[in-house]
Amino acid sequence: MSAKVESIGIKRVEALHYYVRDLERSRRFYTEKLDFQEIAASSPELTAAAAQQSVVFQAGECVVVCSQPAGEGGRAWRYLRKHPDGVGTVIFEVEDIDRAFRLLDGRGGTPIDEVHRVTEAGGTFASFSITTPFGDTTFRFVERRGYPALFPGCVAYDAPRGGENRFGLTRFDHITSNFQTMAPALLWMEHVLGLEPFWQIAFHTNDVAKDASHGSGLRSAVMWDPASGVKFANNEPYRPHFKSSQINVFNEEHRGDGVQHVALAVEDILAAVRAMRGRGVEFMPTPAAYYDMLPERLQRLGIGQIDEDAAALRELEVLVDGDGARSYLLQIFLKESSGTHRDPDAGPFFFELIQRKGDRGFGAGNFRALFESIERQQKAGHG
Repeated sequence: MSAKVESIGIKRVEALHYYVRDLERSRRFYTEKLDFQEIAASSPELTAAAAQQSVVFQAGECVVVCSQPAGEGGRAWRYLRKHPDGVGTVIFEVEDIDRAFRLLDGRGGTPIDEVHRVTEAGGTFASFSITTPFGDTTFRFVERRGYPALFPGCVAYDAPRGGENRFGLTRFDHITSNFQTMAPALLWMEHVLGLEPFWQIAFHTNDVAKDASHGSGLRSAVMWDPASGVKFANNEPYRPHFKSSQINVFNEEHRGDGVQHVALAVEDILAAVRAMRGRGVEFMPTPAAYYDMLPERLQRLGIGQIDEDAAALRELEVLVDGDGARSYLLQIFLKESSGTHRDPDAGPFFFELIQRKGDRGFGAGNFRALFESIERQQKAGHG
């Protein structure tokens, strides 16, 4: 094991910056479907200067900034020339911007700009961005000292609009990205960002269906920042049917490596999913066979009894996983954006809902269930 790399001082994932072609569609999705509040927007001056119009949505600590190009030349416009809608920037709050810059710059991080500082209303805001191995997704690091706005030129509304976070979303649990080859990204996360390995798995659907003439596989590794608990899950396709792997299909649809999904932690997943389904939110289907096998699987995992009613899990298609000793997690995956909006340009990104009941892992069994679920969706869509 290599020597521990000095921490760059990440406090949390502050926001996702999502580039979209249709801001009004995003507004309906976040406020009407996911019950986010719309809390702020870019000022006319910032919209003109950045050549993009931005709107900020928030539920709990989950903040999503959606930006639509306003003319040509802006960051959203450049991203969307190459990709469907997707996460173009992940924004991290850090303890000390100068230390973060010095460490990243010294370890081979590639800053796009110098540290930029703004003082306003008695507070200071400082930030810089770097390129990453996550395709065209950049990372932005922010230090705020008494600075009220999310970013300079971001104007908060007098009162939030839209939703009320009635589904109890709390924070970003993890960010999952897909790569054609994962090793460079993992090395970069370890040696440049200073993250540590947390969890890994490799499997192929042929493990289950021995006679399959095609199928899909992946290797996955999770890296984390122990101080903040920020976690990145990372996938690559796995032989023998590399091209038909859903990780490779994501890569083709997204037109490159990038963020596949983001997990939103929720207080009560059954209540949240029931209410979201009532609002027309669509989820990836889970086969009935999953629930037929569930009691046996829970015994095998050493979990035994769970608090939730098995019939409710089946009805709502929520997944269960864990590693024994009554610690487990519950999760479900929303349909990807292109399916939700019936538009390929909306992209293959999706959200996950997760409720952790003592389990800090990533549910290898659910990984497989998700995997097979995406595969069925892709077959149905491409068949």
